Amino acid sequence: MSFAALGLREPLIRALERAGITAPFPIQADTLPDTLAGRDVLGRGKTGSGKTLAFSIPMVARLSGDLAGQRRPNRPLGLILAPTRELATQIAAALEPMTAAYSMRVTTVFGGVSQHRQVQALKSGVDIVVACPGRLEDLMRQGLVSLDAVEITVIDEADHMADLGFLPGVTRILAATPAGGQRLLFSATLDNGVDKLVKRFLPKAVLHSVDEAHSPVAAMTHHVFETEGAAAKRDLVYKLASGTGRRILFLRTKHQARKLAKQLTAAGIPAVDLHGNLSQAARDRNLAAFAAGDSKVLVATDVAARGVHVDGVELVVHVDPPAEHKAYLHRSGRTARAGTAGDVVTVVLPDQRKDLAVLMRKAAITVRPQQVTADSPAVTTLVGAIAPLVTAPPASTAKPAKSRRTRNNSESVAAYHTSDVGSTRGSSRRAPAGTDTRRGSDRSRSRVGAARSAEGVDTRRVSEGAGARRGSADARLRYTSDGAGVRRDAEGAGSRRAAKGAEGRRAAEGAGAHRVSGGGDGRRGLEGGGHRRGGSAEAGRDRRAGGGNAGVPQGRSGGARGAHGSGSAGAAGRKRREGGGGHAAAPAGSTGGLAEFSRNGGGSRRRRG
Repeated sequence: MSFAALGLREPLIRALERAGITAPFPIQADTLPDTLAGRDVLGRGKTGSGKTLAFSIPMVARLSGDLAGQRRPNRPLGLILAPTRELATQIAAALEPMTAAYSMRVTTVFGGVSQHRQVQALKSGVDIVVACPGRLEDLMRQGLVSLDAVEITVIDEADHMADLGFLPGVTRILAATPAGGQRLLFSATLDNGVDKLVKRFLPKAVLHSVDEAHSPVAAMTHHVFETEGAAAKRDLVYKLASGTGRRILFLRTKHQARKLAKQLTAAGIPAVDLHGNLSQAARDRNLAAFAAGDSKVLVATDVAARGVHVDGVELVVHVDPPAEHKAYLHRSGRTARAGTAGDVVTVVLPDQRKDLAVLMRKAAITVRPQQVTADSPAVTTLVGAIAPLVTAPPASTAKPAKSRRTRNNSESVAAYHTSDVGSTRGSSRRAPAGTDTRRGSDRSRSRVGAARSAEGVDTRRVSEGAGARRGSADARLRYTSDGAGVRRDAEGAGSRRAAKGAEGRRAAEGAGAHRVSGGGDGRRGLEGGGHRRGGSAEAGRDRRAGGGNAGVPQGRSGGARGAHGSGSAGAAGRKRREGGGGHAAAPAGSTGGLAEFSRNGGGSRRRRG
């Protein structure tokens, strides 16, 4: 039967032909007479059977014909609900060639992206909205979209919406549409609450069922490959991924999907990942790379098990067997779509054999497991020609541009890291007797500072317990990367490093440590139990061999030590060598007194002047 015989008008038939669609699939031929007549329809069919066009064709045909009306802002005429962003995007792409024939407008509405573009599209007026329930409800609550003019409502993958817990939202959305409008619902099963939705909103729907629910596709060949252990499984997965055609590898966790995609790419097999942790822009980018053939391997979690349709997927690999049989069929349905052939491989370890047997029995699939390795004839025959390995481009050796913060801070950060004053990491270096222990020459500052700036490194070290603490205990660190290095910021009472010119300042409140490196004055002060460290050209140039520095912890010298608290006003830190002793500035709360620390025979005493 042809589309013309089903009653489609010529412009729509030509649009379908330009898209490569010349004849209807069984579910389309079954449902189109009722959907074109305006009846409510409940469609059930196996995955890959052509359900998207079964509701897209009548929506465009009716909204461009007998239901055609003036486009109004924020009041669409057609609404399609989909459970995932990927499915919504693909439905909109399927509608595009048909809506273009009648100059109709389509927009998508889903979360994970800014709502601004979606709001602007609705304001300009659209004919059809393809939406996920969550974001659509948000816009409804904000008064940015009204469904009172909707003539046709479609619920796609209703059973998957039930699995995701979307049915309460779907119920509220359907209740906001006119009761007399046409409603089409497509679902693999009517369980898990879908039947209640049907009874309330589609009580007189005509049921069209093509094949049994969850039936396997005839053109799909199933294989079960059993391996001895994890190492053999890894080699087998690499071999299965190395063919020339498109293939999708399914794993259970987002972490493992991301990890495997990186490992395959590093091994010369370009792969992209698809999972829930990716932003919408990253999802779209990876799917586009897979569809264009830039990457022949898509490593995914079950987020791609429904609705992601890329032509020419020849192999689906269940690297991790799914938890239940419906997930197995939906994963497998990414291949052998629309009448094409495809293979499905499930990789199992010995301890997974029994669980897989139960799953296959529920899916009505009979397959005999095979004990294989990566070099087994069955694997080699299935994979076919091996794609040439792609060498990953070498990492760029060009130094990234410095951010303003890094440029200004390079000298002071270098001075801090190259000084011989002990660090909170517990390591300290002593200079030979008689050497100048200032915090590094201008030359060493600029050299180390440039190196650290080029690497984008801005390190902060926190030592708790006996060591000095840099940064307060309630510091909350935030990382941002702008392609030119890494900036680290601190909020609240956290530690902050700022620099202007050749000055570097490290500040902390509470139990933190405050360090100042500057032109001619260096101070060490105690603030609320912490200490202030300072190194300058005037203070801290003497280090005596064998004498040590009293009051300078961690083997550090090169800065006067003193107590300089919140009440201290300009108490200059000075250091004086007298038999190995040193001077310290006034203790916290004082305004200029001196406290002397001296070491005599290993002991120390303190005198308040």
